Amino acid sequence: MIEPTGPVGVVTGASSGIGAACARALAARGTTVVGVARRADRLASVLDDCRAHAPASIAQVCDLSDLAAARQVVADTIKRFGRLDVLVCNAGMPMRRRVQDLGDRQVREVLELNYLSPVAMTLAALPHLLARQRGTVVFVSSLVGRLGNGGEAAYCASKFALCGFAEAASVDLAGTGVEVRLVLPGPIDTEMWHEHVGQDEPAYDGELFSPELVADVVLEALAGTIVEHYVPDLKSIVEMKTADFQGFRDAMIAALHGEAPVALPDET
Repeated sequence: MIEPTGPVGVVTGASSGIGAACARALAARGTTVVGVARRADRLASVLDDCRAHAPASIAQVCDLSDLAAARQVVADTIKRFGRLDVLVCNAGMPMRRRVQDLGDRQVREVLELNYLSPVAMTLAALPHLLARQRGTVVFVSSLVGRLGNGGEAAYCASKFALCGFAEAASVDLAGTGVEVRLVLPGPIDTEMWHEHVGQDEPAYDGELFSPELVADVVLEALAGTIVEHYVPDLKSIVEMKTADFQGFRDAMIAALHGEAPVALPDET
């Protein structure tokens, strides 16, 4: 077995999109990556790329909606490598259904994967991180973790919850040596935007940004001290919504009904 010579990081949802980009970017910086996802074949391809830079990197096939299995990934990583330096909680699923079309099962599924799983993994990692007085947990939420996006009530709820947990955790852990980073991607070109059986089409059909852009921001976040990061920088939309929710809501209704296009601010 090849032993790591530098930091060790767990990246969830590493078989494609943002997770794959983060896994490759971390490995290129010398981090031994434990890539976690359900799809073994795609995950294996990503980890082959990681091992070109960080030879001890491994794939961990896991359904992260199984919270016991999610916690076990953390335990196995610490047992195998003797350390955990970075936990990137990125795995997630979309749920584009209007609230009147949602059932309990759909809400529960999206909450389990998008919110409860990263929380479970974080709580499993904390005793080790606190004992070492070092390490960073990166929560990959979403721009709609700040916006009540029409047609995505369950998804927004899961991402709002993740933002709240990350914010509170960053306060609780201040001074312990354990850092928290919150990354809020906007429209990123991932599988989230493509067809999902039983779900509606996205209201937004504008420019999609590269997953590598998010990976770059994650690396910047790990190197810096700022907790919250928008990518691309769409914080102005959140500020507009906060200043005038009624106006934001009216625009969202028009967009959802196809009466107005959904567009990004000119400066982005």
